[in-house]
Amino acid sequence: MLGYCEIKESLIWLQTDGAAEVRIVYWEGEKVDSLCYTSMVQTNLESAYTAKLLAFTKPGLTYYYRVQVDGTLMPSTFQLESQPLWQYRIDPPAFTLATGSCTYINEPEVDRPGKPYGAEYKIFESIAEKKPDVMLWLGDNIYLREVDFNSKSSIHHRYSHMRKLPELQNLLHACPHYAIWDDHDFGPNDSDRSFIHKEWTEEAFEMFWGNNGFGLPGMPGITGQFTYADVDVFLLDNRYFRCPQDVQNENRSILGDSQTEWLIEALKYSRAPFKLVAVGGQFLSDMADYENHANYPEERDYILKRLNDEGIEGVIFLTGDRHHTELSKLTLPNGHDVYDLTCSPLTSGYYDHSDEKNTHRVKGTIVGQRNFATLTFEGPRKERTLEIKVFAVDGEELWRHLITNN
Repeated sequence: MLGYCEIKESLIWLQTDGAAEVRIVYWEGEKVDSLCYTSMVQTNLESAYTAKLLAFTKPGLTYYYRVQVDGTLMPSTFQLESQPLWQYRIDPPAFTLATGSCTYINEPEVDRPGKPYGAEYKIFESIAEKKPDVMLWLGDNIYLREVDFNSKSSIHHRYSHMRKLPELQNLLHACPHYAIWDDHDFGPNDSDRSFIHKEWTEEAFEMFWGNNGFGLPGMPGITGQFTYADVDVFLLDNRYFRCPQDVQNENRSILGDSQTEWLIEALKYSRAPFKLVAVGGQFLSDMADYENHANYPEERDYILKRLNDEGIEGVIFLTGDRHHTELSKLTLPNGHDVYDLTCSPLTSGYYDHSDEKNTHRVKGTIVGQRNFATLTFEGPRKERTLEIKVFAVDGEELWRHLITNN
């Protein structure tokens, strides 16, 4: 799997069936006579036989690579694109980000009895066919089962079981992948900061994903940020610091004070025309049910007030969790629009929530079937546009919505 791809380095993640020495052999374009090598890494049981390998690149070039295991080159050749150095030179490149949440891969011997909860895995092939430049996973990327919660090896198995899915393989190496988590990759259903083994699940998350960082300085969790072309993406942790939803506490929050202040300051600093804020649960919906942020009105209202008072423009929340898709829009008192694209599920169960009283829903955008979305950014530097498209499992377009930077 491709992890982050920056201007001068890219991360390649891999997993072997057992202990092995691995490295990547890569070359620039057609220069097969000038090979480069990553460091050699020994995979082991403690890290679920995973490895992260760094390829050092030049700006805006195509590289090809092969995996070497115990001195033997594997037959498949893969491709990666380093990001271009466009700043102060040309307009930012157009690009497409694919996204979705809630991936359940059946394992009958440990699943609950009855109808299988996961299905239509071909959705991953449909995503790959759209040729996205980057893939952002919005949480519940695995579903930990009852047999997994109290065992490190079982947590690792859950990730390994998902990564081996045949329909997923082309997507894994088609583009860079980034991820956040939600309750099912953090712990049990609706889990919060009280989950005793959250350090184990955080360790596994870092082991199996190729983000360019995990957690804020001096803080645990999976918070992060990356930039693709001219778009800044903020990866929030909605579980590690989450106060129990029904606890009698005056300071109830999902993100916690430190993460919230970092987000506001980072958004204020950003000069990106669109600022994507990825967080596991719905933020903008004003229906205070399930695990929506509306259940924590003090924190939600505070963030919206700060966005307004600081004059922060171009904020698009990307959320999952809800097993339906919809676009929400709120116009702040200063006239700036804030959006929330909820995109769910990929392969988990789906529901028709069209009767929910979310007053911010954009008409015609609710989807009650398995689906995924793409966000395409294009146009000159000062006239960038964002077009959101939502697709069914087979890649058929369900709706689209154009947003201009305001």
